[in-house]
Amino acid sequence: MTRSATLIFNPIAGQGDPEQDLRTIWKLLEPDITLDIQLTSKEVGANELAKQAISRGIDLLIASGGDGTISSAAEAAIGTGIPFAVIPRGTANAFAGALGLPNTIQAACETILGGQTRVVDAATCNGQPMVLLAGIGLEAEAVEQADRESKNWLGKLAYVIAGLTKLGEIESFEAEIEIDNFVSKVQAIAVTIANAAPPTSVLAQGAAGVIADDGLLDVTIVTSVNQLEAINAMTNLLGTALLGTAAEREDIIYLRTKRIKVTTEPAQKVVLDGELIGTPSVEIECIPGGLTVVVPATEEQTTEEATEETTEEATEETMRAFG
Repeated sequence: MTRSATLIFNPIAGQGDPEQDLRTIWKLLEPDITLDIQLTSKEVGANELAKQAISRGIDLLIASGGDGTISSAAEAAIGTGIPFAVIPRGTANAFAGALGLPNTIQAACETILGGQTRVVDAATCNGQPMVLLAGIGLEAEAVEQADRESKNWLGKLAYVIAGLTKLGEIESFEAEIEIDNFVSKVQAIAVTIANAAPPTSVLAQGAAGVIADDGLLDVTIVTSVNQLEAINAMTNLLGTALLGTAAEREDIIYLRTKRIKVTTEPAQKVVLDGELIGTPSVEIECIPGGLTVVVPATEEQTTEEATEETTEEATEETMRAFG
């Protein structure tokens, strides 16, 4: 039977020809899927278009664009149970990377046609939906520093270079961390709270891999006090992502928890799913199983028991992390 789907398409995403990209998507998905194509604009964003589509009743929601478009559309699907599919066309494609989704139009469309669904976590940040991560301090500074021209020219490297550039200017801040009524204060240059994140999100990699379906948030705190320590810490975090071994430095704290509140002094910039927001504190809570994503047919449906952690175990990990 032919399915109905709404395609949320950002015509200014990526470096390719958007008209050709859209024709390719339509050709690959029709006639198996009847597409209702909705283009984002300055006036109407992906989130609003996705909400409208869901209210009309659809079998499938598809988003095509960069991480901003994909995250915004995904937010509307949280808690609905409607399958959400992705055709990445951005610079970083962090959402696709975090969930092991294909990053080409051809492969993404093949996944939509022949894939299966996987239930993963979502989260809220100060009441707003979050599907990837919130970065406080260095992560936000790097996102702000990486302009459109550098992203077009360097791709994912633009964020890495921007982060290294900011290391020479970054100053530490006091971060008050509150988890389950346990409060601790640390001096930090970066606090990253991830629901899902690819290995290229270096500052989220303290535990060597963010688990997207364990019902917990992954928190990484970098407490380096000078530029050399910060560079060494980032190098170590890159190694955790590449080698799959947890960070082993005194200036890197990592833990898992269902909810967390972070208050900074002085107030720091915060990036939420790739978008800068202005707030002195963030309260983030995991929504276990909040999002249903279309993944390749070979994707494992469940997380290995060895990687599962209960909330009680996560609380014990928090106590150990802060001594």
